[in-house]
Amino acid sequence: MEKVTCEDWDPSDDIKTKEDVIAYLEVALEENDTEFLLVTIGYIARSKGMQQLSRELNLDRKGLYKAFSPEGNPSFTTVVKVLDNLGFRLRIEQKKVS
Repeated sequence: MEKVTCEDWDPSDDIKTKEDVIAYLEVALEENDTEFLLVTIGYIARSKGMQQLSRELNLDRKGLYKAFSPEGNPSFTTVVKVLDNLGFRLRIEQKKVS
């Protein structure tokens, strides 16, 4: 039997347009899973370039990687700053009651 090897897939490689970013964020928000949302924001941030983002926000690059990893726990301020830098903002919407 022939061995098959698989490469690790990094979603940040596939995020190229604002539409891609919006699609990833919408899916993450629909899951209602904070960890998944934060990791997704990390993928989006990496697609832009974590070094550039860290310079623009005056934040530590390694700290950003860690904050948006599955083990991370970024502050709300960091999340808002990153989203703002990516061209987004948070907004509150009342959920529909069935």
